[in-house]
Amino acid sequence: MPASFDPNAPIRTNRSEVVKIQSILQRLHRTIKMDKTVQETTDNLRDFLQTDRVVLYYFYKEWEGRVTFESLSQERYAILGSTGPDECFNGEYATLYLDGRVSAIADIETADIAPCHRDFLREINVRANLVAPILTGDSQQTLWGLLVAHHCQAPKAWTEADIEQIKKDASALAQASSIRVK
Repeated sequence: MPASFDPNAPIRTNRSEVVKIQSILQRLHRTIKMDKTVQETTDNLRDFLQTDRVVLYYFYKEWEGRVTFESLSQERYAILGSTGPDECFNGEYATLYLDGRVSAIADIETADIAPCHRDFLREINVRANLVAPILTGDSQQTLWGLLVAHHCQAPKAWTEADIEQIKKDASALAQASSIRVK
């Protein structure tokens, strides 16, 4: 005969089970907190820049990536999970970003960019974008991904203050434990 369940009965656990459960809860809390930190950073940057979308683009394989976080002015701008045009992003671009390059495109329709890049940006409704590298590692820097601001409604002239803010936020995100752990 099966034992009946008594929700008021004391829980019997041994020390190792308690330690395992505490460990799981601590990891869950850290992950949620880290995600919150990243989300707050992208939200604050989007507000500062007055753009439609700010995303984190993570390179999970050599120069192949995916949007892992986003902050949106409106839900219609959502691209979470999107992958980029891998054929457009190559070692040459990676080297530029590893050197700290920030790309500021005021209008994709008039910018000197590769046709595949322009087509990709059109597909995700981008009219202007600002991109900064997220570089991790101490002695040997690694290109973890990109912090990207998209303005979708119209061209946008990026200011020096905009460029400095995205660089500052990319640097801060590189120190976040959710990003440092690749």
